[in-house]
Amino acid sequence: MNGRQVLLDHIGQREAAALMVDGLLHDLLIDGDAPHPGTVYRAVTDRPVPGQGGIFLKTPDGAAYLRGVKGIGAGETLQVQVTGYAEPGKAIPVTHKLLFKSRYAIVTPDAPGLNLSRSIKDDDVRDTLMEIAHDAMAGSDMGLILRSVAADAAPDDIAEDVAAMRSLAEQVAADAGTGPEVLLEGDGPHVLAWRDWVAPADVVTQAGCFEDHGVLDAVDAACGARQMLPGGASLFIEQTRALVAVDVNTGADGSFAAGLRANLACARALPAALRVRGLGGQITIDLAPMPKKERRSFEAALRAALRDDDVDTVMAGWTPLGHFELQRKRARLPLAEVMA
Repeated sequence: MNGRQVLLDHIGQREAAALMVDGLLHDLLIDGDAPHPGTVYRAVTDRPVPGQGGIFLKTPDGAAYLRGVKGIGAGETLQVQVTGYAEPGKAIPVTHKLLFKSRYAIVTPDAPGLNLSRSIKDDDVRDTLMEIAHDAMAGSDMGLILRSVAADAAPDDIAEDVAAMRSLAEQVAADAGTGPEVLLEGDGPHVLAWRDWVAPADVVTQAGCFEDHGVLDAVDAACGARQMLPGGASLFIEQTRALVAVDVNTGADGSFAAGLRANLACARALPAALRVRGLGGQITIDLAPMPKKERRSFEAALRAALRDDDVDTVMAGWTPLGHFELQRKRARLPLAEVMA
């Protein structure tokens, strides 16, 4: 099967969305038991951690942790938003800078001003979008960012999207309650797929489409550690409490350039492999042997692959032992935990 397909279905009782590219599982969103990123709480401050510049908060879903705050004591009420998934045994990560994000628009209550994605270059398109933004946000002190996909959207669709996000933001801002409460649920897999997988694709929504299109087989394979690469090389991706270890193997290829070929294949495949498995945090890659002069080639290939990845990832660099490290946002729940 060639091209892009967005498939919306369930795995067991869990809502899920899959992105297939040329018949391969390119991305996977699956519902878990943790709060969705984007969830907004009215939270109550609990215990400051002065040495770390943060504070623990009480929420309906358990303890949350807010970084980078000063002058806040216990017992205060704050609005905060979930930014990702917590490491096992740790508090929910939250921010006090709220974002209301949809397919075309992001409303920013704490950052006034009207802005367009920098990827929109056409001056006429930018002028048209700014007119829509001015009309849709008239009378509001909140900020707005129009996303890159708005450049090809119908004006009425954009205006409707902005109005919906503005209404949500104003509803949350008007809250005057006390005590921990969920003010807004974060988006689930089906809405996230509509919101973020914006490239042209065939959309399949029939019940059972995962089985019909090979998604379930691909998910079963992703629950294992081994992933085959072109040319017979392979990756072994294993999660520990401290980090995610990636081991690159050349397979039966014993030629001089086998290590470089396997490492370049790893660079191209790794972002999708981590997305599908829902893995983040510290990633340590044990590469196949290759000359040091080829390290730049590996870095360039990995950097190119990460440009198409929607999970924030920092290329931390090489260790004295020759491993390569990444620091990746915990934007997904680990697949193995969800499927357990």
